[in-house]
This record gives sequence, structure tokens and C-alpha cells, in this order.
Amino acid sequence: MWRGNSPGGNPGAATEETGGELGGQGNWGLEDAPGLLARASLPIMPVWPSPLASSALTLLLGALTSLFLWYCYRLGSQDTQALGAGSQAGGVGGGPRGCSETGRPSPGSSGEPGDGPRAEGLVSRRLRAYARRYSWAGMGRVRRAAQGGPGPGGGPGVLGIQRPGLLFLPDLPSAPFVPRDAQRHDVELLESSFPAILRDFGAVSWDFSGTTPLPRGWSPPLAPGCYQLLLYQAGRCQPSNCRRCPGAYRALRGLRSFMSANTFGNAGFSVLLPGARLEGRCGPTNARVRCHLGLKIPPGCELVVGGEPQCWAEGHCLLVDDSFLHTVAHNGSPEDGPRVVFIVDLWHPNVAGAERQALDFVFAPDP
Repeated sequence: MWRGNSPGGNPGAATEETGGELGGQGNWGLEDAPGLLARASLPIMPVWPSPLASSALTLLLGALTSLFLWYCYRLGSQDTQALGAGSQAGGVGGGPRGCSETGRPSPGSSGEPGDGPRAEGLVSRRLRAYARRYSWAGMGRVRRAAQGGPGPGGGPGVLGIQRPGLLFLPDLPSAPFVPRDAQRHDVELLESSFPAILRDFGAVSWDFSGTTPLPRGWSPPLAPGCYQLLLYQAGRCQPSNCRRCPGAYRALRGLRSFMSANTFGNAGFSVLLPGARLEGRCGPTNARVRCHLGLKIPPGCELVVGGEPQCWAEGHCLLVDDSFLHTVAHNGSPEDGPRVVFIVDLWHPNVAGAERQALDFVFAPDP
């Protein structure tokens, strides 16, 4: 059989050259075809040098680590931006004046145009500062409130009659009047302190005729015929008033759920003269419940919360969610005298401990 000649003229050189790579120079005979076909069918397995494989693996791991870190950074940035954008959208902005029957207007809601965004930015910054110092654990509802969940900025509350002016904490059971058992300890303590609190009012009361200057400790009227003397105002103790009312102050110190370190927290005497009326308004937040202890309740007095009428009783507590639209009126005659209640702001019973701590931090009274 014919064999090709190698360039050097050696007849056996062609056979040796078949051991080279396919595609090399040379001529082969037909008898070489089976061997060539078998060799061509072998898998090509390039051998990577060890240093090259190690370098490629290192580069791959470095790229994956960088991608993971970039992803975490993007998640954090988007979350922070969403929190700030949500608050600027009105989730925790200053709404209408949230001044209820006792206490100053809602924090950050002076009623002047442009006050809302500044208050919103402050709330968002304090919330992020709290999370950096502690954690986001248990803060789901608080974060949703800051992001503008249902409520102010995210739609009306229950039937459109629950509109807290500053903070709407979602998923809290909503009812205009809260059962007494929800705050049994504090209700029973206040009711047992009724005689001492009534004596304190007698020591600081006056004729409320308006013909004489306001006595020391009494605040300017919220509306004609509506006066108040506060032991705690927006989370700050009023030392001179507390000294003048030792029985009431002692009762406040024994409460378990008093909002004593929060700008939403107030406590004091509220006086409504015959013929006076406080038109419909909403409090600043649904995270609190107002406890009204009746001291002097003449005929013709009425409290309407969320469309439901109620009346006080002397020596008994009434728990009110004042984030609902409410109206207070004294329809009695001048001879009946003023209506007097002792009002204390308590935490809503369904606000968890971690949420209370965060809200105390965010809405801490100004130093």
C-alpha cells in the first residue's frame, strides 16, 4: 500500500508525524483512516495550569462578593429614600390643629403653611437615628406610619371620621370609646383617687368669670369658656402645678401607661362653662387613649366621639380615642356651674413596648 514520503525522504517519518496534532502537514494512506477517526473522536480536554485556575477562581469570588455588597447598599439606599419620601408625602406631616380638650396643639402643626414638611423631616430623622442606635425590630407599624400608610396622607381612617393630625399608627383596633378593661389598673387607680383629685381642684379653682386675670397655673382658654390647668403639658412636668395638686400628682406617678415622656402626653384639669362648646376636631395621634375622670358633671353636658354620644359620671373614668372627630358641649344653664374633668393621656393598649420606646424617642419633649 502506498505511503506518503516525508519531506526528508524517510519513509517512516510519515508514520511518526501522525502522532502530531490533527491538521499537521503530511500525507496518510487509507489504512491510517481508522486510527485517525478514533483519535478525532476523543474529547478535547485542555489542561489548565494550576496557577491560572486559582487566579480565575479568586477573580470569580471577588466579583460575586462585590455584587453582593452592591446589592445590600442599594437595598439600604432605597429603604432610606422610601422612608424620607413617605414622610414628605404627608404620612407624618402636621395636619390641622390637633388640639383636643387638654394640651397644646399637635407637635409640629402650628397651622401655618409650610410647617408640615419641616415636622415630617424631623420625625424621619429621629426615627432613623433610633434605628441606628437600637434596631428596626418590632418597628413595622412605626415605619409604615412614617411612610404614609392608611390615615393622613394615605387615605381617611375608619369611615373618614378618624383623622389624627400627626401620627397614624396602622392596624390598631379603632373605636371611639375604649373598654375600661383595656386599662383596668390605671382606671381603678384614678377612680380610687377621685376624692384627693377633687380636693386638689378645689384648691386651685376660681370663679372662671373672666372678669379677673387668670390665676397662676391656668392656661389661656382654648375657646370661650374652656379653661385648663396642666400638671403635664406635651410630655413635660409642670412642677409648680404638681406641687399645688399633690393628690393628682401622686395618682399620675402610680399609673402604668401614662405618656409622661412624649409630646402627645398631657394631664390636668379641664373646665367647660355653661354654654361653651368645642366644635369637631381630631387629636394628633391614634397611639394614645384619653382617660376622662369626671369630677363635676352638671346636667346638659355631652361628649360625641365618632358620632357616638356619651356623658361623664362623677368618680368614673371614660376612655376616649380622640383621634376620632369629637365635639364637647355644656348645654346646661349658668346656675349649673362648670363641667370639670381630670384628663390623662394613656398609651393605646395595643401599642407594643418596643413601639412605645421608639415613639418616646421620636416625640421626646424639647429639652
